[in-house]
Amino acid sequence: MGGVAAAVGPVIGGLLVTIDWRWVFLVNIPVGVVAIVAGSSVLPRTQGERGPFPDFFGALLLTIGIGVLTLALVKAKVWGWGSPKFAGALIGAAVCLAVFLARCVRHRSPVLELALLCQPNYAVTSAVTVLFAAAFGAMLLSVVLWAQEDWGWSALRTGLSVAPGPLMVPLFSVVAGRLISKVGPRGVIATGCAVFAAGVMWWRGAVGIHPDYVGSLLGGMLVTGVGVGLTLPTLFSTAAASLPPSRFATGSAVISMARQLGFVIGVAVLVAVLGTSSSEAGKLRSFEHGWTAIAAMAVLGALTAVLLYRPVRTPVAGAATSTEPVRAVEPALFIDQGLDVAPAHDVEPGV
Repeated sequence: MGGVAAAVGPVIGGLLVTIDWRWVFLVNIPVGVVAIVAGSSVLPRTQGERGPFPDFFGALLLTIGIGVLTLALVKAKVWGWGSPKFAGALIGAAVCLAVFLARCVRHRSPVLELALLCQPNYAVTSAVTVLFAAAFGAMLLSVVLWAQEDWGWSALRTGLSVAPGPLMVPLFSVVAGRLISKVGPRGVIATGCAVFAAGVMWWRGAVGIHPDYVGSLLGGMLVTGVGVGLTLPTLFSTAAASLPPSRFATGSAVISMARQLGFVIGVAVLVAVLGTSSSEAGKLRSFEHGWTAIAAMAVLGALTAVLLYRPVRTPVAGAATSTEPVRAVEPALFIDQGLDVAPAHDVEPGV
């Protein structure tokens, strides 16, 4: 469903922009209302004691820190990489993020539970999620900017040109589920990141000043879609498989947060690389540099994924009373079932 939504989204977005760009924002209101009504009637109600209120100030510090870092990257070429403004923004972002981490250590209900990062597979998947999401967000923006600003395409035509890539995602999510049991999540994620990087580099070598969708843009769109299909579902399921059941909600929320932060950072990096060249040849060179930077982020994600290892036995409270071993649930099963998170344990009796 996510892949289909990603394919349909740019098309609907292009249509809304053609009608009136304000509808891009207004359309979220009825969608949100439907989600609230459906959620209140369909989702199960839970009983239990309400936990402590989440750290609002910590969330604010994280937002400001990432926002200031993004501002520094976007304005780097205008301010100058060695300017006091750029340095001051970096220092401000570092201070906010440092205080945020300090609050995560002390607060009863932190935004980021640092203990989660003690799970090696979870820490690695979180890092890869940030890197791959940065590459993914920058890739989408680069295609839209190039097609509209340099080829002069309409928003609707651009949305249609993007659609084939996301359509590859659900197809290769199924392939990823089959491959995990054979090569493990490490191999699938690393391969997906590498394939994604290859698709982006396709554009670097094939895209030219004159519009040529089939000969240049389409191939890279399909290849990057394959990379996303292999990588993203495997990342989410592997992260879930490394967590104890009591931390599923928190752990999945942190992974979603990592993905959103990656999007923001990736877009900021792309804007910083592209600059403001006015000539056609200069714009093409800027985009070539941008696609190289995007591919580098994906390759770094592939190299980081090499640190993953297969699930190990994890003690669970109450396992000592079990009379039957609980079999490990591979991430492949979560993908086959279309789930983002699910438990994974391999517990022997008496552990």
